[in-house]
Amino acid sequence: MNNSMTHTARLLGAGLRALLVLTLVTGVLYPLAVTGVAQALFPGRANGSEIRADGRVVGSSLIGQRYDLPPEKGQQGPRPDPKWFQGRPANGLGVNSINTRYTLLLSGATNLAADNTVLVRQVEDAKAAVIKDNSVPGYRVRASEVPADAVTSSGSGLDPDISPQYARIQVHRVAAENGLPVTRVAKLVADHTEGRTLGFMGEPRVNVLELNIALKALVDQH
Repeated sequence: MNNSMTHTARLLGAGLRALLVLTLVTGVLYPLAVTGVAQALFPGRANGSEIRADGRVVGSSLIGQRYDLPPEKGQQGPRPDPKWFQGRPANGLGVNSINTRYTLLLSGATNLAADNTVLVRQVEDAKAAVIKDNSVPGYRVRASEVPADAVTSSGSGLDPDISPQYARIQVHRVAAENGLPVTRVAKLVADHTEGRTLGFMGEPRVNVLELNIALKALVDQH
């Protein structure tokens, strides 16, 4: 009996020591080491890829934002502010409807099939809006110039980037609204166009937030 209790106590002691050691290693030392390496080598990415402007954090390079006009009385939905470059549609975003104490956006895709009539109508309406909104005196957007990312949302609904083509067809509208030369705004787009990762992965892209920050700086200087 005593031997059995002693053996059991020894096993419990060994298990407790193992628990304490593993908790220290995997719950304290390992997270601290990973966090330290991340902060030392990749501080920007480790902290959420924050973007700063005017001395404060204005967003993340990984999350898209909307650039809308203040809502007017009786207005059904937000209208994009023509002074800024606009990102992709965000038709997949939802709204928290369970815990209504918090106003949260829920990231997601539309999950609509390519032949779904709702999706087809969304694409057609978005294409017409892109053509109308970006056509200004002396420049008209043709239907064939509208790229896919201008009329479809991403899988998350929060894509921070647009294609260079979509950015370029917004140049004339942005220049006209801000009283800037078209060539200066076009150069902003060219300067903020990133190539494929490692030269072969993904597609060329323009980060909308970074582009709009540069646009604001140009407007302030003008």
